[in-house]
Amino acid sequence: MDPAAARQRLLDLKAELIALSQSADEDRKPVELDQQSVGRLSRMDSMQVQAMAKAADARRAQEIRRVDAALQRLDDDEYGWCVQCGDEIEAKRLEVDPAAPRCAGCA
Repeated sequence: MDPAAARQRLLDLKAELIALSQSADEDRKPVELDQQSVGRLSRMDSMQVQAMAKAADARRAQEIRRVDAALQRLDDDEYGWCVQCGDEIEAKRLEVDPAAPRCAGCA
C-alpha cells in the first residue's frame, strides 16, 4: 500500500473515532439519583446506556492507540511489515485494516 494513502486512511480513521467519541459524551455522563424526575426503571436504563457508552469509548480509545502505532510505524519506515515475525503484511489485509500490526499467520 502506498505510504501516503495509508497515512491518509489512518488519519481519517482516527478523526472518525475521535468524532464518535465526542458525540457520545452525553451518554457517558453520570446518571442522576433524583427519582422524582426520573423513575427507577428509567434510571436503570440510563445506567445501562452509560455502561455501554463507556465500553464503546474504551474500544474506540484502544483503536486510536492502534492507529497511532501504525502511524509511528509509517514514520519509522516499518509499516506493512509484521511486528512479530518481520514478514510483509498482505496488501488485502492492510486494505481491510490499515492499522494491522501483524500478518495473517501471526494474527
